[in-house]
Amino acid sequence: MAVRGSIPKTMKALVAYSKDDYRLELEYPTPECGPDDIIIKTEACGVCAGDLKCKHGAAMFWGDDVQPSWVKPPFIPGHEFFGRIVQMGENVTGYELGDRITADQIVPCGKCRFCKDGHYWMCQPHDMLGYQYYNNGGMAEYVRYPKTCVISRVPDEMSLEQAALIEPYGCSKHAVDRANISNEDVVVISGAGTLGLGMITYARMKNPKLLIVLDMQQNRLDKAKEFGADLVFNPGECDIDKEIKALTDGYGCDIYIEATGNPASVIQGLTIIRKLGTFVEFSVFGKETTADWSIIGDRKELNILGSHLSPYAYPFVIENMLKGNLKTDGVVSHIFKIEEWEKAFDYATGKYGDFKVAFQFD
Repeated sequence: MAVRGSIPKTMKALVAYSKDDYRLELEYPTPECGPDDIIIKTEACGVCAGDLKCKHGAAMFWGDDVQPSWVKPPFIPGHEFFGRIVQMGENVTGYELGDRITADQIVPCGKCRFCKDGHYWMCQPHDMLGYQYYNNGGMAEYVRYPKTCVISRVPDEMSLEQAALIEPYGCSKHAVDRANISNEDVVVISGAGTLGLGMITYARMKNPKLLIVLDMQQNRLDKAKEFGADLVFNPGECDIDKEIKALTDGYGCDIYIEATGNPASVIQGLTIIRKLGTFVEFSVFGKETTADWSIIGDRKELNILGSHLSPYAYPFVIENMLKGNLKTDGVVSHIFKIEEWEKAFDYATGKYGDFKVAFQFD
């Protein structure tokens, strides 16, 4: 097999052997390059809320009495990453060693009905980078991109801080696109973490009638205003239903986008949204959420939409970050070495005021 480029036989990597056993390995085997594969040397990798929930043993990852385990250890976490090509298989065309690239989180099979009809992000096997041993993620010095990865080029002039946000902002774009915002809509985005901020700056480009953001932390509300929110509210300090109804002649908001992963935010949204409104749910939840479905059907006839991953979003996100249309200043607040992974995961919780933290590799 002809392989272009060379890499060391071992690398530094954070490896999840079980939900209770994450280890930094200093000499973990580097990925092998097949004839259709690309190997990148990782430049940086963000820490996602999903990475934290997986580390904390959430059932949607590790399974429970109802659902089987989705993750397949031992695996290397991380799906918000990018890097430069250092090795390519003999069948790879269109790329050169040294090219700076990233890829969608999903690794589509290319064979199921969803892949064949263009809905690759809903691929039936649903393997993802950073959760299975055969699709290891970016919390390592080197990563393998299989043949079916959806790859995008990362411009050399793009900063590390911007490039680390391509994946989360891609998810944000998809969620806002699902809402189909018009300039007549009063839009409420619940949650101003990294994903919420990506939604806010993109929703601002849609020019809604009113863009309102909810969060429990003042620093996040301040950043939301900076990124384009017209109004911000802390649900812990005011009656959100009263505030929204006062702004909408008693009807409620037209669109509610839920980006907190907190069950209380779901109930809040069903309360403040108007009849025939649109509710978009993006979050990964750490526990079950219960809602009164009679509100959704009998009382309000709501449009309930899910949002998953970042299909067809990366090129737009990359272009508009560089143009300054999508704001990114201050979102990536701390950069760590992989040896500091425990500290990085701690900071990624947001308890110290961070939005996004990332690992940088030499």
